[in-house]
Amino acid sequence: MANEGKAGIDGNIVAGLNKLSGIKKTTEGIDWWEAGDNFNPRRLPGKTKYEAITLEKGLTDDKVFEDWANLINKYKGNAITFENFRKNIQIHVCDLNGTPKITFNIFDCWVSEFQAVPAMDVSQNAVAIQTIKLEHEGFERA
Repeated sequence: MANEGKAGIDGNIVAGLNKLSGIKKTTEGIDWWEAGDNFNPRRLPGKTKYEAITLEKGLTDDKVFEDWANLINKYKGNAITFENFRKNIQIHVCDLNGTPKITFNIFDCWVSEFQAVPAMDVSQNAVAIQTIKLEHEGFERA
């Protein structure tokens, strides 16, 4: 079904993605023993961890990802200069025609890693790929 992905930031589609890491969460299990039954623990859900999401796209003159990545470096210890570094984004999984089939809302993302230009080798016939790694605080299917 999926042939490509698209990312939307601030309500605008900003990138056709070449590659998308998995969108994943893991909830730890905690053992709990009921009084009087020391042999059979119960399992309760504990903390949920959301895996970072990595997006890759071909290098273009579009600076949306780069400008967003630069916001984190402007932190001066107060919220006034640190605003807007977190963004809610959408990731669209598209069919072969580029029509979105599944959309995920990803909440409170911020850029933890940005590769503006990859290592290049002029003897190779390859496309330059930009990479952005996003930390986030959860997702849901739209």
